[in-house]
Amino acid sequence: MTRDSNKDKSANSMWGGRFATGPDAIMTAINASISFDQRLYAQDIAGSRAHAAMLAAQGIISPEDATAIRTGLLTILSEIEAGQFPFSDALEDIHLNIEARLTERIGEAGKRLHTGRSRNDQVAVDFRLWVRDQCDAAIAGLTALMQAFLAQAEAGADWIMPGFTHLQTAQPVTWGHHMLAYVEMLARDRGRFEDARRRMNECPLGAAALAGTGFPIDRHATAAALGFDRPTANSLDSVSDRDFALEFLSASAICATHLSRFAEELVIWSTAQFRFVKLSDKWTTGSSIMPQKKNPDAAELLRAKIGRILGATVALFTVMKGLPLTYSKDMQEDKEQVFDAADTLMLALAAMTGMVSDMTAQKDTLRAAAASGFSTATDLADWLVRALGLPFREAHHVTGRLVALAEQKGCDLPDLSLAELTSAHPGITQEVYSVLGVDNSVRSRVSYGGTAPDQVKAQVTRWKAALGQG
Repeated sequence: MTRDSNKDKSANSMWGGRFATGPDAIMTAINASISFDQRLYAQDIAGSRAHAAMLAAQGIISPEDATAIRTGLLTILSEIEAGQFPFSDALEDIHLNIEARLTERIGEAGKRLHTGRSRNDQVAVDFRLWVRDQCDAAIAGLTALMQAFLAQAEAGADWIMPGFTHLQTAQPVTWGHHMLAYVEMLARDRGRFEDARRRMNECPLGAAALAGTGFPIDRHATAAALGFDRPTANSLDSVSDRDFALEFLSASAICATHLSRFAEELVIWSTAQFRFVKLSDKWTTGSSIMPQKKNPDAAELLRAKIGRILGATVALFTVMKGLPLTYSKDMQEDKEQVFDAADTLMLALAAMTGMVSDMTAQKDTLRAAAASGFSTATDLADWLVRALGLPFREAHHVTGRLVALAEQKGCDLPDLSLAELTSAHPGITQEVYSVLGVDNSVRSRVSYGGTAPDQVKAQVTRWKAALGQG
């Protein structure tokens, strides 16, 4: 795209006769937003086309003017997409840049386009349309990532791995169960974007500066033309609302937190100390000095992305927190935050989908790790309650003594002899060994949502149906 660097003070004729002189260079620099809000060009042109068609349908402008406006806007759209549009800082923003170019191309008809609207409702509808598109993109990206996790879950529905609390071995679980935990998280993320999209799908166009307009416009027509469910119901709120952007950022921050958590697991799991997964060369880099290194840089960078998205969220909340109704120029600071957060989130979703699809779980290593760290201690305590009728707190103490004994002997619980087990409680029988193996442990977790392979397979089937893969 080309750019007009002319800072001539008389260049901005859009202000009319109120100002005798134009802004100086510093004011132009702080006031102009065209360097970033030109990104809204498609939404601005779509809104203007809908507005012009409505004005003609209502008899506010002539059909000939409406046709000229439509043709001119489509030509401008082509210019922008071809990188041939002369953007100008002197015209401040995308709205004035397009309107000035339209008037330059079609003459007086271009000046009639702004009838019955203001830049306040114009930017509100443009930005809302853009954020709505980003919600759709996030929903699609999350669906793809959920499918990648689901494929991993289905492949490893009965693979044994350690489950952790405090990053220490807790109980045996299945690989499929661990993968499905992220499917559940991402489903909540997707639901937040879907919910935010529904709530933002009201059209502020026609609210004008803040009080509505005296022209007989049809706001329901423009709302329908732009794919909104309805027009907004209060003109003051219409031009001052940025909840839709805050909700998008909030949903993005929570989603990025989930992505960061799994990125952290990938970093840990791919170390030589864990060796739970392997990532291919697509998602790793080497070292400039240590030839043996295979660094999970993509996961590490993704883990850091939450900082940018969370920062954008805090920044926009800070901008909005003290603004009286209705529009204030502060709100020009909304877009860069949302643009950056959206770009960052879409990149993170795509990268994570690639890594999850690419990673190879090391089945034997996972199983060996699950059998260590006294991971069946809870199964032993549960058996003492079921078989011997001990209160759980007493069973917990008995199990703790046996864990200490195994630790002293340098073995795991299933390796203790029956005599050693009965030294902690005389009622223990040979039957206890049926619950001490990791396979028996995971098979026993049959409660709904548990880690038993049959439960995992049932959840995989449920999610495949929900994602249209059934």
